[in-house]
Amino acid sequence: MSGKSCQVMVKPTGSVCNLDCKYCFYLEKEKLYPDRKNHYKMSEETLELFIRQQIAAQDIDEVIFAWQGGEPTLMGIPFYRKAIEFQQRYCGGKTIVNTFQTNGILISDDWAAFFREHDFLVGVSIDGDAALHDEWRMTRSGKPTHEKVENAVRCLAQHDVEFNTLTVVNRTNMHHPIQVYRYLKSIGSRYMQFIPLVERCGENGLAQPQDKHIAMTPWSVDSLQFGQFLNVVFDVWIREDIGDIGIQLFEQTLAAWCGLPPQVCVFAPTCGSAFAMEMNGDVYNCDHFVYPQFKLGNIHQKTLRQMNHGEQNLQFGSDKQRLMAQECHFLSMEIRLLWRLSETSLFTLCVRRNQS
Repeated sequence: MSGKSCQVMVKPTGSVCNLDCKYCFYLEKEKLYPDRKNHYKMSEETLELFIRQQIAAQDIDEVIFAWQGGEPTLMGIPFYRKAIEFQQRYCGGKTIVNTFQTNGILISDDWAAFFREHDFLVGVSIDGDAALHDEWRMTRSGKPTHEKVENAVRCLAQHDVEFNTLTVVNRTNMHHPIQVYRYLKSIGSRYMQFIPLVERCGENGLAQPQDKHIAMTPWSVDSLQFGQFLNVVFDVWIREDIGDIGIQLFEQTLAAWCGLPPQVCVFAPTCGSAFAMEMNGDVYNCDHFVYPQFKLGNIHQKTLRQMNHGEQNLQFGSDKQRLMAQECHFLSMEIRLLWRLSETSLFTLCVRRNQS
């Protein structure tokens, strides 16, 4: 990490959500904030301070605001209108980009019109068709959600809102890669993210990062299962849709082999440039490391720039590179293998090369 810029996944409602997805790793974070249910909304004071600091922390011309949760639509549209107002006030000539990850339940014509007006890029969480999606993504009263999410996608499309889809690969949909992929195509997704569900069984629901030998949850997937899912999707994508549909993992892998700088933190040699911020201004090293020992500070006491350049963050970032295996066979493969994709899958080639 150069230390010149940082991304922040800001959670204006913290872990509070209007769904109760069985596999969600972030709902457990309510245990870190016992009064969360009564005081879960970010204040205007914290919002303004965050926006001012986020812009000031960047030494580049583009500043990205990533609104996540919990469920960020619970804040209501007026909150984000105020955010736009603060962004315009403090941008100093920099380009502002807003991204918004939602479960889609509250998306309406008003929300879609707002997103379109301010050029938000919206990510919609959807795990496939109704049978696959509703297995895990339920309301707090146990009702299915797929119909509402599909309606949200339709609403965004009708308002010409740029959107992509985020799909969690779990123990159910991992067996149906083609079904998942073709369904996402059918609803108009032109950019897809697939992330593996990897969750450990921790005491009281909080599995600590240093706990190396605890069991995985029954709904998690292992590396081979995730790889097999991607393998099948890749073969369909390369035959039918390359150039028309983007899949983040494939594009970033190809970019890495071509020597291009990583745009996603998991492909970077070091960490420490993608923070998570809670509704009260607490900042953590990473969205997946929201634990007390990884808290960098609070924006009301320390600036984002100070946290970004601080020793704790730099150490966290370098630990990834220091602890990595000395040689990664996947990244050392010759680029010439890419030209054989019509005969066999890229990921199969990786496995064969790694085993030889």
